[in-house]
Amino acid sequence: MDVEPLLRPQEVGKGCVCREASWLGRHETIDLWETAEAICFDVDSTLITDEGIDVLAEHNGKLAEVQEWTRRAMGGSVPFRKSLESRLAIIKPSAQNVSDVKAAHPVQLTQGVREMLARVRSRGTEVYLVSGGFRQMIEPVADMLNIPHDHIFANNLLFEEDGSFKDFDREEPTSSEGGKRVVVERLKAKHDYYPIIMVGDGATDMEAREGEEGADAFVGFGGIVERPKVKLGADLFVRDWAELP
Repeated sequence: MDVEPLLRPQEVGKGCVCREASWLGRHETIDLWETAEAICFDVDSTLITDEGIDVLAEHNGKLAEVQEWTRRAMGGSVPFRKSLESRLAIIKPSAQNVSDVKAAHPVQLTQGVREMLARVRSRGTEVYLVSGGFRQMIEPVADMLNIPHDHIFANNLLFEEDGSFKDFDREEPTSSEGGKRVVVERLKAKHDYYPIIMVGDGATDMEAREGEEGADAFVGFGGIVERPKVKLGADLFVRDWAELP
């Protein structure tokens, strides 16, 4: 199995950024993966190849402006809430925009994702989608992967009566920084899952591991985009779903 090798803290050389003490080794993380009672997956650039908000932005002719905010949010240089507010203020997506985008840009799953989920489910692991993207665009992904809608935690676009953009639901935990950790904490409290793992490509996914009640491991996915902070900070970093048992 060709899994990205990572340095243990005591092996990090001069000039490298050391990992936090909670870092897990590759084999420890694989063991948790194989015994996980629940796995939470990011969606954009993880289970699917696109960033939904970028697709909306391109449809509205605002891609360049929005991509810069996306890059900063995923890299961890700005708070997620500020990035979300700023990007939506630029795009102002209407209900019709969302409908048109879904029709014009069918979902493209990342290679091997169906097979990976089949392996995970064969062990009785519960699968959740935990995303900073929008429920309106994530529900079709859940349907393709046979994931119930009550296993989706995502942002929700709000529209005026005429269908124009109004706001986003600010009560959704994923609309703010640390929101994915909050979702994991709630799942643990409700279902007593152990272990529970977070998987994704961005810094907001890695945050889900923070705190005593956060995820028990974080698997970084770099099959679409590699983010240096995520690669360094992940307990395990993979580029292909076939790398996971």
